[in-house]
Amino acid sequence: MKKLRVKKGDTVYVNAGNDKGKTGKVLSVIPAEDRLIVEGVNMVSKHTKPNAKQPQGGIIRQEAPVHISNVQLVDPAASNPAPTRVGYKFVDGKKIRYAKKSGEEIK
Repeated sequence: MKKLRVKKGDTVYVNAGNDKGKTGKVLSVIPAEDRLIVEGVNMVSKHTKPNAKQPQGGIIRQEAPVHISNVQLVDPAASNPAPTRVGYKFVDGKKIRYAKKSGEEIK
């Protein structure tokens, strides 16, 4: 399986598609498909039948997966948050992610 540089809980910037320019938090990652779900991005309308959770049924808006190549991690350490590439380095024998733009560690 391929190693993805973005994890659940990260803040990402959308750099392609209809939602270009938006930022959001990663809700889930689907590594098998190289996709992730970002909060408030790529919203779709889903028709639902009545059930216990939605007694009326109807149309609900929810996020659909976005391809990993269409997002970039937002540098959390920068004074003006901007998209950055992600690198890896070893510190005290542990592999950590860091922002290439600022050089700061990504928690």
